Amino acid sequence: MLKAGSESVAIVTGASQGIGRATAIRLARDFETVVLAARQEDGLRKTAGEVESAGARSWICALDLREPRSAETLVQGTLDRFGRIDALLNIAGAVPQIDLFEMTDSQWEDGMALKLHAARRLTMRAWDALKASRGAVVLISGSAALDPKPGFAAVAAINAAIIALAKAFAEQGIPDGVQVNSVVPGAVMTGRRRSFLDRWAPAHGISVEDAMKQFPEKAGIARYGEPEEIAGLMAYLVSREARWLTGASVRMDGGEIKGI
Repeated sequence: MLKAGSESVAIVTGASQGIGRATAIRLARDFETVVLAARQEDGLRKTAGEVESAGARSWICALDLREPRSAETLVQGTLDRFGRIDALLNIAGAVPQIDLFEMTDSQWEDGMALKLHAARRLTMRAWDALKASRGAVVLISGSAALDPKPGFAAVAAINAAIIALAKAFAEQGIPDGVQVNSVVPGAVMTGRRRSFLDRWAPAHGISVEDAMKQFPEKAGIARYGEPEEIAGLMAYLVSREARWLTGASVRMDGGEIKGI
């Protein structure tokens, strides 16, 4: 799916910040057009400027993917403007890190609505276009799925569901010609993680600097990951070189998960 004079189109959700933003900018090297979706229009405009500076055309679609109609808006809008979809990268989604016994039903439902159901609806709505282009889909999970703890049970459960969902799509994708994988990142230093530490540290009587040092040490990793590192993996998974890779759950976590 390299440019090579083609009119290739990638959709990236969660593109206003963090891993989504880094992925959109990275894909500008490989795709003619990068469609940017998220709730924060100002953030999307900043990403669009970076995408265009990197050599691709961009289209901003500011919407709330928790709303069922958003999948239709995003996919049909992309097809109306560009006529095709070659890659769909489902990166949007924030699940609250709340203890299993404290998290409310509405908090569970909100986390699932954005990270799980939005990705499911969007992939289904884009499927025919992806079949036509023999395209690729990536869904983002997280390492909590492989090591669930009560303090972030929803993160673990929803991320595990995403891995299973990607596997199901991937099996259907074999006869349909659509490649589907999931990515399982570990602790990546994004703006969201920094904001969480800014709140968490004083509540636990330590400095933000100490809080930032504690997790890598406790997790047995050398450092936090960077959004651009996950973006590079995303770009590989929707490249021609990775075409035979499907149904995989690819973990990139600095060695945090020790088990097989």
